[in-house]
Amino acid sequence: MTDKPTVPEQTPKKTHQELTDKEAEQVVQTEAEKLGLLPRDAINTDAAPTLFDDFTVEDAEAPIEPELQDIATRVPPIISKDTKAPSPHYHGHRDRLKQRLLESDGEALADYELLEAILFRALPRRDTKPIAKELLQRFGSFAEVINASEGELRKIKWIKDGAIGEFALIKAATRRLLKTAVVERPVLASWAKVLDHCRAAMAFESREQFRILFLDKRNRLILDEVQQTGTIDHTPVYVREICRRALEVNATALILAHNHPSGDPTPSRGDIEMTKEIVKVARGLGISVHDHIIIAKEGHASFKGLGLI
Repeated sequence: MTDKPTVPEQTPKKTHQELTDKEAEQVVQTEAEKLGLLPRDAINTDAAPTLFDDFTVEDAEAPIEPELQDIATRVPPIISKDTKAPSPHYHGHRDRLKQRLLESDGEALADYELLEAILFRALPRRDTKPIAKELLQRFGSFAEVINASEGELRKIKWIKDGAIGEFALIKAATRRLLKTAVVERPVLASWAKVLDHCRAAMAFESREQFRILFLDKRNRLILDEVQQTGTIDHTPVYVREICRRALEVNATALILAHNHPSGDPTPSRGDIEMTKEIVKVARGLGISVHDHIIIAKEGHASFKGLGLI
């Protein structure tokens, strides 16, 4: 006679009322992980602002399974749509930085702190300090960050349309302020402002530009115009076109300006010869050439200051 195999006794499954608190907590933890949630005491506050970016209102309002309702009252609560995440640590820092900005007109702020403040609107839910420092490390200076190309800026993590728009706004506002300072008074009486205007407009361009400031008989600015845009180390200049344009706008004097993307403002032999030709032809038409300025990241060169005009 063959004995029947012994079947091990199965431990009866506990009902939810029979679970210990620790067992109940484990059940809820497992269910929470399935939903992509975390118990409140496991939250990383640095990640809290973006923890539930993919969590919908429908998820939060989904009914709890009946067998879990009793357990849910005995363990740490799960984050829901009604639970406010702790304020990120950088919120207080932003308030303090804004206060320092208002109290000192920005003079007390380091370059990276100014960049932080500019990024506040574009990145309202992220700590902007490490991003600002990375920008400075990548581009070298505050001015070079503001004037960096869109393509280069997008290589920095978190720099998207919003941040690029903020930088473009700062650049446009700066140029407008400096140009206004030149327009409102005789150019030769505010030479430093002319240089500031040209530097803001051209110093960080990646290609050469040839710019002309057309002046009236009182040396007030009539028109500031980019005549030609060339390559990284050359711009075609047409003397006849320059003089024709001067006559069209009734200019009696000119200031010539172009940039050297290489960073070195030293005039080349071609720059010198071209300037002499413009001066000669313009003089025959009763138009003076006050100066030719070469703008670069490392400074500027004045033909008049160098005795070349």
